[in-house]
Amino acid sequence: MKTEKVDKRQAILDAAEKLFCETGYEGTSTRQIAKESGANMAMINYYFGSKEGVFVEIMNERIAGFASQLKIINEDKISALEKLHRVIEGYVNRILNNTAFHKMMHRELSLTQRPEMYDKIKDAMSHNMQLIDRIITDGIEDGTFNKVDVRMVIATIMGTITNIVISPHKVISCSNFDLNNPKDKKIIKERTVAHLQDLTTVYLTTKK
Repeated sequence: MKTEKVDKRQAILDAAEKLFCETGYEGTSTRQIAKESGANMAMINYYFGSKEGVFVEIMNERIAGFASQLKIINEDKISALEKLHRVIEGYVNRILNNTAFHKMMHRELSLTQRPEMYDKIKDAMSHNMQLIDRIITDGIEDGTFNKVDVRMVIATIMGTITNIVISPHKVISCSNFDLNNPKDKKIIKERTVAHLQDLTTVYLTTKK
């Protein structure tokens, strides 16, 4: 019985993510989520309280997943530059492996009519920002990196990836390029990782 409950909870999250990606937050109702997941309205309310609760939980799970990855990288006995390169590769892979969700998330978080939901997600994301901040700050403190505006470096990395996901035509001239095509996705992943790793290496380690 316990397993069935866990499975139903996950089914609700999976169905909601699919619907949010297809029709957006506003375009998705709890009734649609219930129908898609095979659950009922009472189950959604029991587990998550509301549609907003479902959305925030999806975000929290994704943020927590990346937090675990960052923690492992941060604790590894490698240089600050190697850690940052691994962060870049991990972040690019996570985002490009589910571009539909990232586009939806970016769209929803850019809206102003749901400040409470935005604040909850922002608070959850702040922990990951602190872990990346720590990697770069450690590199500055041990002399590996130049003294830089750490948060601007992080914004450059994340902003570049988001821009590529939302507007891939800015870096790909091919008219039939498709981020859902595994071959095309592999090409853009490799280009993005290589570019950001080169960019951060030159900026952080070239003596001024």
